[in-house]
Amino acid sequence: MSWDFFLEYKTLTDTLKAICIFLLFLLFRNLFSKYVFKFILKISKKTPTEFFTNVWLSFEKPIRWFFVVIGIYLAAQFIPYFNPNNALFLKIYRSTIILLITWGFYNLSSTSSVIFQKLNSRYDLEIDQILIPFLSKLLRGIIVLISISVILQEFNYNISGLVAGLGIGGLAISLAAQDMIKNFIGGLVIIFEKPFSIGDWINATSVEGTVEDISFRSTLIRTFDQALVTVPNSSLAATNIINYSKMGKRKIDFRIGISYNTPIDKVEQAIFRLREMLQAHEGIHPETILVTFDKLSESSLELFFYFFTKTTVWSEYLEVKQEINLKIIEILNEEGIEIAFPSQTLYITASNKEIIQKTFGTND
Repeated sequence: MSWDFFLEYKTLTDTLKAICIFLLFLLFRNLFSKYVFKFILKISKKTPTEFFTNVWLSFEKPIRWFFVVIGIYLAAQFIPYFNPNNALFLKIYRSTIILLITWGFYNLSSTSSVIFQKLNSRYDLEIDQILIPFLSKLLRGIIVLISISVILQEFNYNISGLVAGLGIGGLAISLAAQDMIKNFIGGLVIIFEKPFSIGDWINATSVEGTVEDISFRSTLIRTFDQALVTVPNSSLAATNIINYSKMGKRKIDFRIGISYNTPIDKVEQAIFRLREMLQAHEGIHPETILVTFDKLSESSLELFFYFFTKTTVWSEYLEVKQEINLKIIEILNEEGIEIAFPSQTLYITASNKEIIQKTFGTND
């Protein structure tokens, strides 16, 4: 057996070993996905908390890719004409492991909202709902920054030099990022002053809808026609915000004009019955109910209504308002009172009558 044949034989066997090792770890990966993962997930769901389930779900894909990376690393030990101790190869291998770990913690930080909510409900920490996603995003950013710094150090990159470089270019960056800083500060103002929370119905001058999310830069508001509006935090923090979800009751106020021919006793009787009807209605808040003969307008006697509904839900509010309007019409009809409409009465003197007759050629 010649030396060349031996080398070719060894090269072939080493290559087959490398392929078999890699395929073996691919098999382990499939076995993990089909059996091990489901088995451990089933056990974790029986635990008192969801924390272990969240951890396992967050690291599922990174662990699957971990089998591939380990398979490549071990297979590389047998690949002919390749040095597995090559510095660049080892750095890439270690950096990949760091990325997989970062991936898992990044996924877990997205479920950290669930963790914050559990802590909030169990220990009564009173963490506002708008602060939970903000903290989750902040945690994700910290995880990514730590991962990048570790990988840069793995490639012998001088972190202090990077920081110094950022310091030199800090002025240019700050000038270019003024809007971003304003939005970030605006987000902090919204979070700590708490003018609204996730799920609240607000009116912010330019947009009205339900708050869906708040990030470092902007707040997402879903309008009632299902459009998603992105409002910069700096603009939102500087504008007047009406939070309808914080209302304890909802106001109804309007005026109704009745005919000048209505006798005063009927006006008094109608006001009495209208006030009595509002006081007896289950949907009306009993604290403030006003029904008054407000003023003498040009074409009618004006009745003024001022009261509040118990509900603040828009659809329920409209239902109550409709019921009240129908009751008002019913009471006025029963009292024989006509609802006035804008009109004018024209009085013609004898002299004016002659002018009209000559102009239009009529004797009427």
